[in-house]
Amino acid sequence: MAQARWPVQKLVLSPPPLDDIAAAVRNGLESNFITSEVAVSVPPDLRESPFYLAGPGLSGNVRIADIGGQPNLMPSPNLDAKYDLMQISEMMEMSPENGLLLGAGAGPFHVLGRNTELMPNVAWDDGSEDRFHNNTHYAKIVGDNEVHCERVGKETGFGLMCNLLGCESNAGPTIHIRAKGRKGAANFIESIQRAIEGAYGDRLISMGGVFVVHTGKVKLHVMPDFPCHPFNKREDVEKWLRYFDTDGPLACLSVFHSGNDRGLDLRMEHTHCFAMEGNNPNKRGGHYHFDLEATSNEIEYEGWFSVAEVLYRIDQPKAL
Repeated sequence: MAQARWPVQKLVLSPPPLDDIAAAVRNGLESNFITSEVAVSVPPDLRESPFYLAGPGLSGNVRIADIGGQPNLMPSPNLDAKYDLMQISEMMEMSPENGLLLGAGAGPFHVLGRNTELMPNVAWDDGSEDRFHNNTHYAKIVGDNEVHCERVGKETGFGLMCNLLGCESNAGPTIHIRAKGRKGAANFIESIQRAIEGAYGDRLISMGGVFVVHTGKVKLHVMPDFPCHPFNKREDVEKWLRYFDTDGPLACLSVFHSGNDRGLDLRMEHTHCFAMEGNNPNKRGGHYHFDLEATSNEIEYEGWFSVAEVLYRIDQPKAL
């Protein structure tokens, strides 16, 4: 394992077969969506529209990492919590020759000069002429409570917290989910989590991937810049966040778990979205909460997800 200043806990997982997980999700989604389809298949090139990943696939030595955490934000931001995606890839024991990292986290405040939402999305391949591809986006608050979302350029840093899926980005068997017309209370990822937990109980199962909001509106938040006063309670954080009703299409990067986190204080779900299509894409992005009741009949999701074989808890802060 790579040498670094951040402590690491490694947990080898024993996930059920993909077909069994897909069957559990298929049964669970039927109660939450008007129509749904779940299958195990090989995805198209996920670098293309509408998914816009930095790498083509989600297979090959799949692993998940939870880095830092929400205690790094409150009561006051821990400005020493500065990380780098490529250093984290080494700590996740990923190949230096080819790989993909995607997920949700906080932006590199030490580089951007402010606090932001981050959509990590990087891939590397020694066999490619363009070895390193960075399609990471970040969202920030500008002006009078407006969102601005754009690519981060070559930067691979992040701060405070991040949830990542890593793999070799091979085009192999992956869980493909389509769901349209929400009739239950759970959001898209919650419905998947509940279905898996209903089938496997406390067994820890860790997953991640990309999904698209094809149509409908979703609630997103974007963190503004750090406040000048500490947060005394979680409610203070909720009031500080800026919320937006956002139209699809959106590409959403998600990492989530079901079952018992075995004392690792895992963030059980973390999803960030960005826009590459539709109206004003640079004004649409942030942290996903749920789709709106006003568009529940027309909401349409499509996702590709892999299941992790290894879990890494990196630089776990003391719980709040």
